[in-house]
Amino acid sequence: MPGPSRELVHRLYTTPPDRFVAIRDEAVAEARRSGDPRGAREIARLRRPTVAAWLVNLLAIRRPELVADLAQLAEALRAAQRDLRGPRLRELSAQRRAVVAALVAEVRKLAAGTEGAPSAGKLPLAEVEATLNAALADTDVAEQVRTGRLLRAASYAGFGEVPRPQLRLVTDGEEPEPASRPGPAGPRRDGTDRAALRAEQAQRAQREERARRRRALEKELAKARTDQERAEAELADATAAERDGAALLDEVEAELAELERRRAVAEQDLSRARLARRGAERTVTAARRRAGEVEAAVEALDAEEGDAEPAGGAAD
Repeated sequence: MPGPSRELVHRLYTTPPDRFVAIRDEAVAEARRSGDPRGAREIARLRRPTVAAWLVNLLAIRRPELVADLAQLAEALRAAQRDLRGPRLRELSAQRRAVVAALVAEVRKLAAGTEGAPSAGKLPLAEVEATLNAALADTDVAEQVRTGRLLRAASYAGFGEVPRPQLRLVTDGEEPEPASRPGPAGPRRDGTDRAALRAEQAQRAQREERARRRRALEKELAKARTDQERAEAELADATAAERDGAALLDEVEAELAELERRRAVAEQDLSRARLARRGAERTVTAARRRAGEVEAAVEALDAEEGDAEPAGGAAD
């Protein structure tokens, strides 16, 4: 039965988890509208990954060649572990640390270029690193990482597919047997076997102790690097915020200076307007007074002419 398309799966599992459900539900509704209820059910079964798993999926989908290199390194590590090749194993372990660190840096870069991704200080890079280390040791985890559909972060306590086998000394002409089944060798050979076994057990205990200390230090180093990255991200954010605040203050101060200049100009214009108004008021007052005087003169002239007319009429 065909499942969701590869393009849809890649889109879902490269989308930040807080937007996963919305895009998945939209795809389910679209499948139903197009008459594909089976496809809608298949899409609805897709589960949202954690942020750490999403980051690993982002790496697997966007940079599959890097994940393929990780798989090759894992095979080389397993071969060296099976063959008990100490120098080769130490060389590959150093390479493993370098490769995982490079992949974590690539994950941080991919997240920074993804819209809606958490800030650098909130990325669970320690979980990403633990998952990549688990993929190097566990083929099942490696396959989940390769598909780009990981749902949660993984971890692994150590390296190697199975515990190292117990060893015993095999002399010429003797068939090898498990250490728990001693053969019918003579007393002297049994003593040699026991001494060799004790030596091997002591070496194994030392190797296990060194491995335990290395794992503890690597875990502490991963945490320290995560704390450093978080602190550096917070410093970068604070520096950017300070720079933006200073720029905003400069803009406000420039606007304030412009407003002060315009206020001074407006006050000068207002003063001139007041002076002009007062001068106009004086002119109006003088004009009104003169108009009153002229009106009074006209009325007096009219009165004189009225008085003169009766006398003239009588003379006629």
